[in-house]
Amino acid sequence: MSYRWAENDFSLPPGVVRLGADAPVSGNEYIMYHGTDSNSSMLIQRSGFKRSKDGMLGPGVYLSRDLQKASRYPIGLPDKDKVVIRVRVNVGKVIAINYQQHPQRLTWHADGYDTAWVPPNCGMVPSGLEEDCVWDPARIKVLNIFSPQLISGYAGAHY
Repeated sequence: MSYRWAENDFSLPPGVVRLGADAPVSGNEYIMYHGTDSNSSMLIQRSGFKRSKDGMLGPGVYLSRDLQKASRYPIGLPDKDKVVIRVRVNVGKVIAINYQQHPQRLTWHADGYDTAWVPPNCGMVPSGLEEDCVWDPARIKVLNIFSPQLISGYAGAHY
């Protein structure tokens, strides 16, 4: 059995921007994605996101404007057990963290930023896909949750 992640076409809420190759612009709102499992998605839907205690960029809520990136999480969980939460995020003040030794990699929030952005193909993550870390979960609004679609008769993976 194979699964694919394919979001249906949707209209963007007013003032929200689609994924582009450019950095998120401070103060804008974006559609982003968070990969998780079904049980965790129900808790998030009920109680909202909680800031992680740590991670590559320190504490925060890890998201991506790239569905392919989010659909890989949780790593090691079979696709059939994964879900992706589509959210609307007001990124506030954004900083680009584009290399491992960046002096603000772990201090960005204390330095006055609301979101840390890891650009695609900058060497920070093995996948080469962008990542965002949002400090305040109140900046994130859950829009919907979706699962991968079963593809019958196909042996390859789709993302």
